[in-house]
Amino acid sequence: MTPPNPRDLILKLLLGAEGASFSARDAVAACALFGIRENNARVALVRLSATGMIEGTGRGAYRIGPSSSDLAEEVRAWRTAESRVRKWSGAWLVVHSAALLRSDRAAWRRCDRALRMLGFRELEKDLFVRPDNLAGGVKSVRARLRKLGLAADAPVFSADEFDDELDARARSLWNADALTESYARTRRELERWLHRMHTLDPEVAARESFLLGSDAIRQLVFDPLLPDPLVDVDERRAFVDVVLRFDEAGHAIWQTVLGASPKEIP
Repeated sequence: MTPPNPRDLILKLLLGAEGASFSARDAVAACALFGIRENNARVALVRLSATGMIEGTGRGAYRIGPSSSDLAEEVRAWRTAESRVRKWSGAWLVVHSAALLRSDRAAWRRCDRALRMLGFRELEKDLFVRPDNLAGGVKSVRARLRKLGLAADAPVFSADEFDDELDARARSLWNADALTESYARTRRELERWLHRMHTLDPEVAARESFLLGSDAIRQLVFDPLLPDPLVDVDERRAFVDVVLRFDEAGHAIWQTVLGASPKEIP
């Protein structure tokens, strides 16, 4: 497991705070667990604040800033991911991004991240699709994509008359077996760690829970939430259940190490 850089670590700490503030003192202490010097931690706080990704809430305290709030809202929704899906009728959600010049790298990165976070894949050049099984349908998905960085003039619509060949190509954009195996593999890894966590030194447990938890949550944040029969939904639900248990255990460990309330830790 690769140690996080101070910027990523602090952002994830604040994401875990769920809107509450996090003290600079605890940010420094958390960074120290990973061998990050206090000066580097404080420089990261200053730089994140300067970009608006975090903001001060008082003397020595920070929370997620305005430039990160929409992304933070989407990331935090991993806990309720299963409630954001509905039965699939066979229709598809489609995004046409041709109006966005990929030469504008910053804009394209935001667009690409938005599409990946909501599980879209490229079917044809500039044409991205995913199953229309997300709660709220096209209206909700369009709003979420816009908030995450999709260009305002990129059409987002539903299509339910793909011919057999196009439908088969769309279904093949995801490797169902690999996705299902990834759920099972990560679930087993987290279960093994939960079984042995009580044998670990608290600081070691804090480090490992952060790194393993971050990877598992990222997997969920970027999961396409495919329907049956494109993926084993029961295996995904079992994976989510274990990540929730792991997250709760991680909160308790960080509470012990930092002396913070559970809502103030990742």
